[in-house]
Amino acid sequence: GGGGGGRDGGGEPVITRPLDLASRLRPPPAAPVALYLTAAGLLALFFTVFGSRFVLAPGLAVDFRLPRVAGAEAGARPATHVVTIISSGQIFTPEGLRKLPELGEWLRAQARVTPQPLLLVRAGTDVAADLLAEVASLARAAGFEMIWAAGEPVGRK
Repeated sequence: GGGGGGRDGGGEPVITRPLDLASRLRPPPAAPVALYLTAAGLLALFFTVFGSRFVLAPGLAVDFRLPRVAGAEAGARPATHVVTIISSGQIFTPEGLRKLPELGEWLRAQARVTPQPLLLVRAGTDVAADLLAEVASLARAAGFEMIWAAGEPVGRK
């Protein structure tokens, strides 16, 4: 009959878990907490040492600085406009990034509204000379007097 205590009609036990493998396995080893903490510490050390903005985000320099030169302010006249050129050839004005043809239009517009316009061109040492010559040509055609920034006065940051 009915409900014979886990046995089938022939008196044999019913296998509820095929092959009963769980009883033949070793228990799982205790988790080595020290190993996990060491691995986490090494990861933190790796990102601290190698996590500078140049390693994780190469090419994104944000602190453009010119070399310092003693006596750079002698007879100085303040520039009315500033243009910065970086080594990748990008040209920045106070209003943002400009391409070379846009720079010419911007310079002409600025020269129309500024008496005696004086352009300060800040360029890194690795900017191509042909790009600098083109910027100088555009500025002179627009009516600007030019200043080339080869360095900053000593003591200025």
